[in-house]
Amino acid sequence: MRRRMLLGAALAAPGLARAQDSRPIRLVIAFPAGGPTDVIGRLVGEKMGRALGQTVVIENRGGANGNIAADAVAKADADGSVLLYNTSSIAISRALYRKLGYDLLRDLVPVALTASAPSLLVVNPALPVRSPAEFAAWARANSGKISYGSGGVGNVSHLQAFMVMRHLGVEAVHVPYRGTAAALTDTASGNVQFMSDAFNTALPLAREGLVRPIAVSTLKRAAQLPDVPTMAESGLLPPGSDTGIWQGILAPARTPPAAIARLNAAVNAALRDEEVTARLAGMGAWATGGTAEDYAKFLAAEIALWTRVVQESGATAE
Repeated sequence: MRRRMLLGAALAAPGLARAQDSRPIRLVIAFPAGGPTDVIGRLVGEKMGRALGQTVVIENRGGANGNIAADAVAKADADGSVLLYNTSSIAISRALYRKLGYDLLRDLVPVALTASAPSLLVVNPALPVRSPAEFAAWARANSGKISYGSGGVGNVSHLQAFMVMRHLGVEAVHVPYRGTAAALTDTASGNVQFMSDAFNTALPLAREGLVRPIAVSTLKRAAQLPDVPTMAESGLLPPGSDTGIWQGILAPARTPPAAIARLNAAVNAALRDEEVTARLAGMGAWATGGTAEDYAKFLAAEIALWTRVVQESGATAE
């Protein structure tokens, strides 16, 4: 069971009141500009800079499921001036890739979680499926004859759908795409029957009736779709299962604890900003925050979860 991280409203801000560092901070976002990771990362970076009294420079280094950026930051100066803005994919990559240029647990250290959001399980609207129970019954009745799309082998959209199929005891063909946008389009057109996608990208199509929402992947329901149950409560996954998408900030492993504490306080200050919470809510997400130790425990649990799922799925990537 995943632990929910609560934003510490009363967190102290060690170091923020000290003489401010004039050097810019380079926040390396592990995915291309314009996507949801970039949008949230830039906003958090801007607010962090205000809290610290420093300039935060955004650098997008996409590729290899976030591993190019992670490798670069792992090898950067460990003085608090270079940070990695990462997503759930970093926990998956540790099991998915046979060779990585960095070791997540050895070469990087948690600073803070920033945001969490659900994925949305959707089906083609022509299917006779309007609830999780109907989805489960349909899938079992058609085991071996159904297919689902994803953003690629080992993508969280692949592994979430795989987990549901495995829990239901159903065989389904996995059709990987180069990104979830194409998979979502093919789900709407009926080339594949269902998929799990990030909430903010699937929601517009669901509202237009192009796909039908069935369940969300987090422990709590989404405010935008309050009548859509969670996978855990509806029996699509075991009770207590939470496979939501998350984002966070890591630093090179030898970054001094005082610098980590100062950066963590700035992240939490940024997440309390009304503009940040409003923008996150508009994307179906919420601020997480908490201490660096919270993030370390959470990351360890995520690594254990996704390592098991990757092994069960047989997914590999080079």
